[in-house]
Amino acid sequence: MTSTLPETFAPRAAVPEPDLTPDEIVARAEELAAGLPARQAETERRGHYAEDTHEAFTRAGFYRILVPRRYGGYEFGPATFMKVATTLARGCPSTGWMYLFGAAHALVAATLFDERTQAELFAGGDFVCPATVAPAGSATRAEDGSWLLDGVWNYCSGAPYATHFIGHTLVFDDPDGPPAPMLFIAERSQFERLDDWGDQLGLKGSGSHSIRIQGARVPAHRTLPGHLSQIPVTDELPGRTLHGPEYGGGPLSFMLLELGALAVGMAQGALDAYEELMRTRTTTFFPIVPRIEDPDFQFRFGEATGMIATADAAMTEAVRQWEQLCLKDAAAFTREEELRLATISREVVRLCWRAVEGQLFPTAGSSSVRAGERVERVWRDLSMLHSHAGNGVFLASHAGRELARAHFGTGQ
Repeated sequence: MTSTLPETFAPRAAVPEPDLTPDEIVARAEELAAGLPARQAETERRGHYAEDTHEAFTRAGFYRILVPRRYGGYEFGPATFMKVATTLARGCPSTGWMYLFGAAHALVAATLFDERTQAELFAGGDFVCPATVAPAGSATRAEDGSWLLDGVWNYCSGAPYATHFIGHTLVFDDPDGPPAPMLFIAERSQFERLDDWGDQLGLKGSGSHSIRIQGARVPAHRTLPGHLSQIPVTDELPGRTLHGPEYGGGPLSFMLLELGALAVGMAQGALDAYEELMRTRTTTFFPIVPRIEDPDFQFRFGEATGMIATADAAMTEAVRQWEQLCLKDAAAFTREEELRLATISREVVRLCWRAVEGQLFPTAGSSSVRAGERVERVWRDLSMLHSHAGNGVFLASHAGRELARAHFGTGQ
């Protein structure tokens, strides 16, 4: 496709490693993840992963996995991205969470925004863009059609190293009607990160700080009417036209599949820690034997392994189905399909939680669930994921009903 953009909008970033492969970038994630468990305590104290970790992720190309190749990205697709995020979450849940929710929204930007906007957003190549779905703040339309934004948006995971921010607000364009949601994307120079993260039960190092915007002018072409979770993709979207079908998928299902990918990584990390305990500790009661020789510990380990492996397989297949739907025409990605994929993620989270909360955490031993121990940390972090609004509210309470309504066409 030949670009019709003016010269000022032409892509400016080159691909740093043109021959890099998906397998190589996953291998880099595995290597970096191996060093994350030892740094979990400092990550929690800081509230986000360290500057040198961020620099390592940059060099590895992690922030370009979903950026279109024409803008200096690797365009490796959701399967590779989810694998990298799962791998990092296995090493450190907070780090995996912060990375995923910072880097994932390159796919949103490359799918929904027009060519001019994308050329502006991706001009730097690396793209770290936290997003929130709860409308906040206020927007006033200026005479030139731009929007003046003010407000505070909470839970902006990935904020410490953000290059952009996607948020929602409510606008009152129709004086006789209710306010309508509007999605916007702001540049780093237009917002500040508040120092308000780290006191929560879990995910203390996930960089989920609040973002404050004061009087920022956002051009109209960097806004979209509606809410990210409700944007239909059955019509041709800019990303599909610009980059191909991989950038024409549903943002709601992708956003909720992200929770499943993180849950799998966290549960794998808990299983790693439990295996270490089995190899290094003995039973408490007679006959005192190494835990690896005890039938009860063997049973717990085997049960958890099966649950986590099933969750991993379900996630792999769900992402494959998401990609396959993209390869069909735009009309294939219906609301029903989006919700069906989202409910797979719900079951993945449930399986991972049952494995950790029901099998591993209760039998690890009291000395292994003290504050700061790896099993205790994963339990805290996974409990936060389990109660996250996307999983605990939407997936647990609404997705099933909405899926049935979409299937039977019964509306509300």
